[in-house]
Amino acid sequence: FGDELTAKDANFDKNVGETSDVGKYPANDWGFHDMHGNVYEWCADWSGDYPRGATRDPVGPATGSVRVWRGGSWHFTAYYARSALRFRFVPDLSDFFLGFRLSLRPPASK
Repeated sequence: FGDELTAKDANFDKNVGETSDVGKYPANDWGFHDMHGNVYEWCADWSGDYPRGATRDPVGPATGSVRVWRGGSWHFTAYYARSALRFRFVPDLSDFFLGFRLSLRPPASK
């Protein structure tokens, strides 16, 4: 959403006061809804440093003890809805502001 996230763009900072249905807010440039705000989403990545230099879709180390979640939540301010902000916790953590998203990567073109 650029440099500014507004209440029209995402559910954050208690502007709704609870989790909202996916798709209520506009999709991003890739067609995904609610990637910022609503609930933090668990990622499949184990926590680790990103590789140095330019990289595309870093996945983290092959093993670890803590996983990553990101994306912001209705319960926190826009500052925490930044794509680059990653939180790290043990995988069995659950809370009212956490969720997950099932997604598939399209097969590589032949």
